[in-house]
Amino acid sequence: MKKKVIIIGSGIAGLATAIRLQKQNFEVHVYEANSYPGGKITEIHKEGYRFDCGPSLFTMPQYVEELFSISNQNVSNYFSYTKKDKICNYFYEDGTRFTAHADEKKFAQTAAKVFEVEPSQVLKYFEKSKKKYDTTVSLFLEKSLHKLSTFISIDTINALIKIKTLDIDTTLHKVNSKMFKDNRLVQLFDRFATYNGSSPYQTPGIMSMIPHLEQYYGTFFPNKGMYSITKSLYQLALDLEVMFHFDAKVDQIVVEKNIVKGILIHDTYIESDLVVSNMDIVPTYRHLLRDQKAPEKILKQPRSSSALIFYWGIKNSFPELDLHNIFFSENYKEEFTAIFEKKQVSNDPTIYINITSKEEASDAPKGCENWFVMINVPGNQNQDWDRIIKEAREDVLKKLSRILDKDVKSLIATEEILDPRRIEHNTQSYQGSLYGSSSNNTYAAFLRHPNFSRKIQNLYFCGGSVHPGGGIPLCLLSGKIVSELIQKEYSG
Repeated sequence: MKKKVIIIGSGIAGLATAIRLQKQNFEVHVYEANSYPGGKITEIHKEGYRFDCGPSLFTMPQYVEELFSISNQNVSNYFSYTKKDKICNYFYEDGTRFTAHADEKKFAQTAAKVFEVEPSQVLKYFEKSKKKYDTTVSLFLEKSLHKLSTFISIDTINALIKIKTLDIDTTLHKVNSKMFKDNRLVQLFDRFATYNGSSPYQTPGIMSMIPHLEQYYGTFFPNKGMYSITKSLYQLALDLEVMFHFDAKVDQIVVEKNIVKGILIHDTYIESDLVVSNMDIVPTYRHLLRDQKAPEKILKQPRSSSALIFYWGIKNSFPELDLHNIFFSENYKEEFTAIFEKKQVSNDPTIYINITSKEEASDAPKGCENWFVMINVPGNQNQDWDRIIKEAREDVLKKLSRILDKDVKSLIATEEILDPRRIEHNTQSYQGSLYGSSSNNTYAAFLRHPNFSRKIQNLYFCGGSVHPGGGIPLCLLSGKIVSELIQKEYSG
């Protein structure tokens, strides 16, 4: 008889885990509190515009494709994407504009024309970024960081030999400042700290490996938008006969004598051999495991940043904007400090604009664009968000109008707003944090919750709040790690 697995939550990690375990011959049931799958990767339809919610950048598509490969399915029947020649457009207050090309040599050559830097210096940075990634990927990302077997390996020995080259004893900002003289270029590479919701002034220098993910593997746009990632994996899971239960909020993980027995939904007990929580680790313990001793040191780790996002239907086209655009503020150090001290955002915020209508014509009426306008903000700790939203909206509009030389406010046809309160409510992410705990600590990777419980048998965890971290690639890898742990445990 097949062993039964219950997965709590259908975020991208939950879907990946469900697919893998179903292929391992488990009977998989997914219970989702919302009426739809996807967690943070959802979509909004409003007045003829379609907006992607959640991540706005797609990297490392091989982790999505792998799920179709192991399922013996042709990925093209479910999912397709296009590689971008341009990664991002950068706009600075002094009028500087820079286009980051996907090709490393072209990036370096263009940077040399815009910034005070030699092409060889930029290429050297990318080379170091690659070496850091290659040295640590199998240790920190692809395996459980909390199993002794992970550290008894050639990869670990190799990482220890090269530990001085990993810059774990300094910050990302110091690494970038040492490498480049031009503050604009330093700021450009500092912003990669936001990929895991951290501050470049606190996160370790090893995070300078993140640019490698863009420059080496590339950036991509999924056809039909980011939500197509969710839809394709959900359809694959259905085709594999994974069973989904929506509008089914789990109230408790049932544990007897330190062994998982199932879940409770209201007063209904549902038995299971194993349980995997794709819910944020904090509410998992605070609400679903109330009677169990919680790992307080882990749960009290500082959280990553959250986001304030304006979804604007724009009655105009902007040829200079192409999919992913960054508008830098001049006082970004103060901004990061404010975010992690839980203060109000500055009045000159860093803005992230993702325009997808240039890729999918159906996402906006003809001659119009669907804008994803995001600024980094603190997590929800009962701030006056209504006031913050009102003030930030005006600051964002002034900044965009000034740099683009257009009255952007007059071009807004429709609007939807996503703030930390709503993120927390919709996704159960504690404080509305986007990536679980922050990486503003040298040992942050080791302080993330493991993908299994040390005290409760048959209980596992996946998603952005546990190892290896947040973002689409890492969430997909968390599902892989969980499935491999379970396969090893039950292979006989």
